[in-house]
Amino acid sequence: MATTDSVLDREALAYARALLKPPLKRENLLGALGAALFAAIAALGFAVAMVMAPPVTTSKLALEPSSPEILLPEGEGGARPAKP
Repeated sequence: MATTDSVLDREALAYARALLKPPLKRENLLGALGAALFAAIAALGFAVAMVMAPPVTTSKLALEPSSPEILLPEGEGGARPAKP
């Protein structure tokens, strides 16, 4: 009998062999997705905090206490100006 006259279907036999093979292990992407989600939320949180925070002044303004234009509040050593 010739090998080309086989009764077995080659495609069905290959399918059956593929079903009998142990399944391939897939990588779990849940950890990577969780880390990316955390980084994105943290970045958005920092961006919102930066936009909402008041500006920081690092240099002190030179205030001249003898100048009549500068009025300090009463609690900081100043007095209310007299009304004309």
